Amino acid sequence: MYHIVAIERSYASGGNEIGEKLAKALGYKLFDRNILIEAAKNLNISPIYIENLEETSSGGVIFNLSKAYKRNDTDENSRPLAEKLFAEERHIIEQAADEGGCVIVGRAASYILRDREDCLRVFVNAEKEHRIQRGIQHEKLDRATAESTMKKVDKRRKGFFNSVTNWEWGSPDYFEICIDSGKLGIDLSVKLLEAAVRG
Repeated sequence: MYHIVAIERSYASGGNEIGEKLAKALGYKLFDRNILIEAAKNLNISPIYIENLEETSSGGVIFNLSKAYKRNDTDENSRPLAEKLFAEERHIIEQAADEGGCVIVGRAASYILRDREDCLRVFVNAEKEHRIQRGIQHEKLDRATAESTMKKVDKRRKGFFNSVTNWEWGSPDYFEICIDSGKLGIDLSVKLLEAAVRG
């Protein structure tokens, strides 16, 4: 049985909804954007500012957080904010994993918990047209805005994920389960993941 589920997802694939429903079905705690809010609170910084800093980062352009985190930098005050953010989020995620019984959406948790055998790593995706339609329906966007938002958010998530890991965002090589939520639907996706978690 898996005690932790780490979900990465593309924009408007329903990954957040799947995570919420899976956590409820399993009786697990849900960690999603609240990780960012808690990290910001611990660093005494606005969550909006810190989210922009984090998700506009990209490997090779601003910094590589995975390399930065491994450095033995004893002077905490000299560390860039981005490094402090990733270290704080990592701490929150590892603490949640140690307590067990949790579903973690995003924040590169699949990579952070890569050595844990009790963690099920999941990537949720869907065809572009399905995601555009979901953006239109669930976020009340017009088609052009939904399409541009999809491209922007996917680029942002990929840039962040690739900057804090040495993995390729969405590659099936790094996930036990990759789900096409557009074809399977939200509820069946949840049921499949619940069955996988329970073994």
